[in-house]
Amino acid sequence: MQAIVLNAHGGPEVLEYTEVPTPQPGPGEALVRLKAAALNGLDLWVRRGWPGIQLSYPHVPGADGAGEVVALGPNVTDWEIGDRVVINANLSCGECEYCQAGQDNRCKKWGILGETRSGTYAEYIALPARNLYPIPPHFEERLAAAAALAFQTAWHSLITRGGLHAGESVLVVGASGGVNTASIQIARLAGATVFVVGSSPEKLALAESLGAHHLIDRSQDENWPKAVYLLTGKRGVDVVVDNVGPTLPQSFRAAAKGGRILTVGNTGGYKVEIDNRFIFAKHLSLIGSTMSTMAEFKTVMDLIYIGWLKPVLDQTFPLAEARAAQQRMESGQQLGKITLQIR
Repeated sequence: MQAIVLNAHGGPEVLEYTEVPTPQPGPGEALVRLKAAALNGLDLWVRRGWPGIQLSYPHVPGADGAGEVVALGPNVTDWEIGDRVVINANLSCGECEYCQAGQDNRCKKWGILGETRSGTYAEYIALPARNLYPIPPHFEERLAAAAALAFQTAWHSLITRGGLHAGESVLVVGASGGVNTASIQIARLAGATVFVVGSSPEKLALAESLGAHHLIDRSQDENWPKAVYLLTGKRGVDVVVDNVGPTLPQSFRAAAKGGRILTVGNTGGYKVEIDNRFIFAKHLSLIGSTMSTMAEFKTVMDLIYIGWLKPVLDQTFPLAEARAAQQRMESGQQLGKITLQIR
């Protein structure tokens, strides 16, 4: 099969479009012929590398994907050849205490496609059958792939971990990425007032089209915590979604007393400096989470299928042009999810 692989860390040039053996499904696994994949910030981190990361080369990146079941391994009875499916990248053992409690995203052996196991930048992928979810007739594989990781991540962070409820206020730091565009929509669906900080009028226009109530252009006003403070009547917001990292000190300033700061990533870097005075003086909670449970994944995908939540699509690239796709993501120009067309 054709796939994108890397054999070393580095820039986009380490991504190679080449022929690799087609995987075969093992016990409890299904083989999926992929038709679409979607990019995530994780793909860039895996390609660049970080201290302690261990990959088996050649490594296929990519967490999100959708396609068609073409083969089944032993002991798989829930799927049939030809079923259209979307992939949940959240890998769990199904046996540990966390999995048994329905908290599989805290699994002792937790992993994620594209990092701990080769992923979706390929024509075929073999993976546990429990990580598949059906796609309704006439729903595009590209849309399903674009939604999977971002929306489950945002849902678990905002609803489960953050406890967001109607009448609260939410600030989303960033206007155009996959998790942030998902967060805007989920916050609106929950009945919250949504504030968004963005880096350009184009990105803020996208946020507004998704239902954001208040827009702050940080390219025109660097002191966005003060802008939030004034827009909220000198109160601050109940919840801040900050997946950037280095902006956490500003998020602390923008939060109301008793506010919750939610993070699922660190697109701006994983080392941050925190002024602890804001945390204890304002009674703040810093809440982290990763992905979602299997049950939440199904909940959020069903909301997408009925149109209550909608993934935002940016450009699509052929699989062979994954380098260009990642370069676009690194440039920060995308408005929504970048996807790869595979079949």
